[in-house]
Amino acid sequence: MNGDVSTNSGIVISGGTANISGPAVGTGATVQTSGGPRAEPERQADIGVITILPVEMGAVRDVLDLNLAMNGGTPFYEGTVHVRGTSTRVAALRAHSQGQRSAVMAYTRLTQHYAPEIVVISGIAGGVNPHIAIGDVAVSTEVVYYDLRKETAFETRRRTSEQSSPATMTHAVNCFFTDYGDPAHFQTADARGVSRGHRVLHGPIGSGEAVIADADSEIVHHLRAVNDKILAVDLEAGGLAQAFHERERSSPVRGWAVVRGISDNADQRKNDGQQATAAWHAAVVLRSLIPYFRLNVG
Repeated sequence: MNGDVSTNSGIVISGGTANISGPAVGTGATVQTSGGPRAEPERQADIGVITILPVEMGAVRDVLDLNLAMNGGTPFYEGTVHVRGTSTRVAALRAHSQGQRSAVMAYTRLTQHYAPEIVVISGIAGGVNPHIAIGDVAVSTEVVYYDLRKETAFETRRRTSEQSSPATMTHAVNCFFTDYGDPAHFQTADARGVSRGHRVLHGPIGSGEAVIADADSEIVHHLRAVNDKILAVDLEAGGLAQAFHERERSSPVRGWAVVRGISDNADQRKNDGQQATAAWHAAVVLRSLIPYFRLNVG
């Protein structure tokens, strides 16, 4: 002390509290207080799965042999899946409800509590391509969001937004089809032991907020004009793709994919009769895809 001037080296705390981790003493010392940046969660799962309907989660739970677990006050299904010499930790969450917003929230919860490196939507969809049939499975790494539009007094002008998963995910899916054939042909036994043949195809999926039950729908015509390779339509894939896109730099997730069993043709005959079969087929294909997704999470 020299008059009214004081010189301090080290730590000075005047009132309040501070959390200090590690030594911080001496000239130039720094202190990390509780208000600093929050550490990323430790990875508890390699792959996160989002489903929407009960029948979808039931299929994922049974095919992947997952068990119910509470994490952060939210019920998840989790377990380790052993396929073709790989052991992969999987966490699955059923979204609160249908739609893009709920899919975004499910993605957020998975990343917060499990920090997976791959996130997949597994479930059912409506087929809108003549080359895909009820019971087949669409695997998508490209989403065409169709609900952007301008309403005028005379017409509806539809616009689209396209998002693609990182190239590494498409390469992984391509390896699956190299090994299984393109399209791949599966013979799948359901929970009751009934075996059915079906195909697995790779292509874009359309996504928006409308449930389509009209083969002559304006939306279907629009999607076919935008990209005639679009295989199916759903209500959630756009939310998944956008959530990844906006958080790519700050998230542990490296990529995403959509695996959808075709339960109807998005026409007037749309009903719930084939949902269980389509969801089961999707879950079986997801299980077969896991070793290829492991290329990104090893």
